[in-house]
Amino acid sequence: MLIAILMTNTDESEFAQRHPKDGDKFETLLRELRPLWQFEVFSVKDGRFPGDTGRFDGVLITGSPASVRDGEPWIAQLEDLIRELHALKVPMFGACFGHQAIATALGGKVDCNPGGWELGTVETEFIDGRQKRPLNLYAAHKEQVILAPTGAAVTATAAGCPIAGFAIGDHIATTQYHPEMTPEFIAALLDELERELDPKVIAAAKASLETRADRNEITELMVQFFETAGRRVNPMDSKTAAG
Repeated sequence: MLIAILMTNTDESEFAQRHPKDGDKFETLLRELRPLWQFEVFSVKDGRFPGDTGRFDGVLITGSPASVRDGEPWIAQLEDLIRELHALKVPMFGACFGHQAIATALGGKVDCNPGGWELGTVETEFIDGRQKRPLNLYAAHKEQVILAPTGAAVTATAAGCPIAGFAIGDHIATTQYHPEMTPEFIAALLDELERELDPKVIAAAKASLETRADRNEITELMVQFFETAGRRVNPMDSKTAAG
């Protein structure tokens, strides 16, 4: 399986340079369960987009400290690509910023979190039909989806974040949270943010890290999504079938 990773993280600080890029993080995450999968990373925040999306089995859009409401040209180009992928039913997974970009590209809405920053370990309730499954995931965001796109089904919810994930058909899945973050990285991130944010927010976030994220479980869900997601119909195949 070949997955295109669209990297949206705009952080080029010294802190960011000391840690793996988000493309590497997601590769590491998914290869824990599927070591033979292949990946190509495109730094879309620098204007580098895949030329031919038809050769990929799926697309993954990463998180970012950028806001989908920033009005940057690369964000508009990304949203155009999201609409194209959606029309072709290319399997697409979005995390944090990716979740929000898919929402806004397809008619949803993003706004500030009513309670401010959400950081640390958060219990998220995944909804699958009538079944609900709690998973602990790492959070680092100050905005969230407040209106899901038309036709989307909410697939996850959390305290303070009613739309923590959604799905459209069998080819789009999202999460507001960060499957790719390790315990070591989220701890380092909180140390870095300590100089910028309310000490009470940081203290609560650090205390939450006593509960680790369910990394294996969310990775399994992502793998299942890509392996079972609907594939788009190749127009040439349709012409052949029609004779």
